[in-house]
Amino acid sequence: MKQRLLVLALSVLSVASWAQVLPNQGPPKAIASLAEVTPTPRVSISPNGEWRLVLDVQEVVFSPDLLQTELRLGGLRINPRTNGQSRVSYATNLRLKQLPTGKELLVQGLPANARISEVTWSPDNTKIAFTHTTSNHIELWIVDVESASARMAPNIFLNGVFGSSYEWVSDSKTLLVRAIVGGRGEAPVAPAKSAAQPTTPASTQGQQGWVKNPTDELLFNYYALSQVVKLSIDGRMQPMGSPGIIQQASPSPNGQFVLIKTRHRPFSNMLPVSFFPLRVEVLNMEGLVVKELAELPIINTLPASPDAVPAGPRNHNWREDAPATLYWVEAQDGGNPQTASATRDKLLAMPAPFDSKPLEIAVLPLRFSNIYWGTDNLAIVQGQRWADHHQTTWTLDLATKTSLTVLFDRSTEDTYTDPGTPYVKHNELGRPVLATSPKGDIVYLFGNGASPEGDRPFVDELNVRTKKSVRWWRCEGNYYEVPVAILDPNKHQLVTRRESVTETPNYFLREARSGRLTPITTFANPNNGLSSIKKQVIRYKLKLSDSVELTANMYLPATYKKEDGPLPTLLEAYPVQQKVKGQVKGSPHMFSRLSWGSPVFWVTQGYAVLQGASMPMMREGMQEPDEAYTKQLVASAKAAIDEGQRLGIVDPKRVAVIGHKYGAGITANLLAHSTLFRAGIMRTDNYDHFLAPFGYQGEDLPSSQAPTPYAYKTMLPFNAVSEVKAPLLILNGDLDIQGNTNSNELERFYKSVKDQGTVAQYATLPVESRGYATREAAAYMFREITSWLDTHMAIASETATPTDPEATAAPTTDQVETVAK
Repeated sequence: MKQRLLVLALSVLSVASWAQVLPNQGPPKAIASLAEVTPTPRVSISPNGEWRLVLDVQEVVFSPDLLQTELRLGGLRINPRTNGQSRVSYATNLRLKQLPTGKELLVQGLPANARISEVTWSPDNTKIAFTHTTSNHIELWIVDVESASARMAPNIFLNGVFGSSYEWVSDSKTLLVRAIVGGRGEAPVAPAKSAAQPTTPASTQGQQGWVKNPTDELLFNYYALSQVVKLSIDGRMQPMGSPGIIQQASPSPNGQFVLIKTRHRPFSNMLPVSFFPLRVEVLNMEGLVVKELAELPIINTLPASPDAVPAGPRNHNWREDAPATLYWVEAQDGGNPQTASATRDKLLAMPAPFDSKPLEIAVLPLRFSNIYWGTDNLAIVQGQRWADHHQTTWTLDLATKTSLTVLFDRSTEDTYTDPGTPYVKHNELGRPVLATSPKGDIVYLFGNGASPEGDRPFVDELNVRTKKSVRWWRCEGNYYEVPVAILDPNKHQLVTRRESVTETPNYFLREARSGRLTPITTFANPNNGLSSIKKQVIRYKLKLSDSVELTANMYLPATYKKEDGPLPTLLEAYPVQQKVKGQVKGSPHMFSRLSWGSPVFWVTQGYAVLQGASMPMMREGMQEPDEAYTKQLVASAKAAIDEGQRLGIVDPKRVAVIGHKYGAGITANLLAHSTLFRAGIMRTDNYDHFLAPFGYQGEDLPSSQAPTPYAYKTMLPFNAVSEVKAPLLILNGDLDIQGNTNSNELERFYKSVKDQGTVAQYATLPVESRGYATREAAAYMFREITSWLDTHMAIASETATPTDPEATAAPTTDQVETVAK
């Protein structure tokens, strides 16, 4: 008999503090202490490098009431009260400082109870714009940098459902905003139902958040509808064009034209807004249409490949280094990568006044990925093929109309050979363009610096003509330091962000030649309790057809000593496809940041935690990684446990596995295909890979393009459910927008596990998706996992095994819990 427990009364709980969660339902005090951390402020350096802006941010916590009113339409998450996005991280204060040693100024005139987002510098660096979200609308505010004072733009409310609700025009006196349409009336309401009608909601929205029915269409059109307005900083306003579902309104670099992208009916009831029909137009600054560029139909389907794109033109945008030239991309294979074609994409361009035939500027043998504009003589183009992770980077000389010249040709999976990303700066019109030497033959690259010792970020100077590079600087020592901006290329002067295991990230002026460091910020460690936790990176070998080096972050209690003996251990599971073997990921010197989904919290409860343990899915011969899935998965987990045991830290008889998102499916398979674990915890998401057979982690697809069993059979936990013997806790958000994570399917999996005699517990977290947005849900999660581990990780007897039912003091009743209102 199922026992349904109401464990949280969400409507009566405040989100102000962990202490206000009901005492018997809150997390252990040590976990609550780690979870209650003030976020580190964000930093923005002005494009000219003269100012530093600090944004004091608030903890990202949402009320259950807000999430219950959230609309999920067209793949968007909308707050109907504000007509903006429902899950936004806000700043509460702004602080300015002139570099390098000016006095810090608190910006005056900010709104009371400020909720600040969308912060951008004007092209001339003299102003900062931001949005302030009140309880029922979104306002636009302008900061004068010199006086550090803010004021509101009056008489206009913004539509923020698509994010970025405004853009600066190059004169720094004008902004283009997407505004709420005046006089639109009240929001549509669902039609009344008769007693004989079903009681399902009129607006289904669904877990995926699609537009499912006429009521959804009315709601989507109401909240997505906006009017582009030309707004002067002195308050003058002028409507531009007609109202519509305007996804983008971007001024040309010279400020004389506007690129408008408008979505319209018919809406798809199975796909997000990015698949809806699209109209692309150019307006002049008087609001008149001067060019209709494209009318693109609804995209109902694409070939089953990550390299597939829609047929016809796509990616319309302004060329950043020209006054008013549009460019776009067109597939030459119909958008189907299975079609034989020497040319995959073409780049086309059209300068103002947009009355000429499009100019062909590049022909690509790979799918277009990105372009960095610089000058008429230099642009950098990237193309990629997901099927084999092949990436090529070319230089493009538009002045001489020469063909593309290969700059780099590599596999994106080989991180050790990654040359870095071209550094862009903002020009005098505020547009991001390549930073180059005066002759235009030198560019600068910021790289992650992946290496056998972990990531060592770097800055390189590259001559694009000779292809020879000079390293300016590379991160060294027991620090993780990343380049943020180049202030003076002649002096090799940088802004970097620097951190270590014990030092919170801070910003510095770095003289690359001399090594001199000058602090820009001095943020304190937000959680001294975390710094006392012991962390080390362990390295070990995975032995399959050959040895592969793997790594994991080992976290230990602050007071742990080796003579204390081995500890019960929590291993985090998450897969990564990898066709280049043995490459180290990440850095051992990073400051630990704990999201509510982190397993590190349980170090405070006496557990060792193996976080980020390498679980690569690697090609074996001609096999795709997924085809060798379970063998490699179990071998990777065993290798981590064995290394922990060799170090005398991990008790192999007391290891639990925890997985979040894709890691939830990994957890199920580890329990089904091994006896390594005493217990398992699955948190939200993919347990059933068969329900999402295409595009898993960017995988290669079978040539048949069909979800045939050979690629996925062993990846499906349902096929081995009878082998799941270890106690299993399942926590699932009931509003996951992914189509392959339906709660009903997860409940079927739970029932199958339970029916064959395994101890299992299932709980649904209302108004939660893939993470933990409310403090109440996080508190419940912390408490339940702690209780589950305490129950099932007791010291095993000498004869007990991790899957021996007698070795666990588990409840025998069926427990299905719902966190409900």
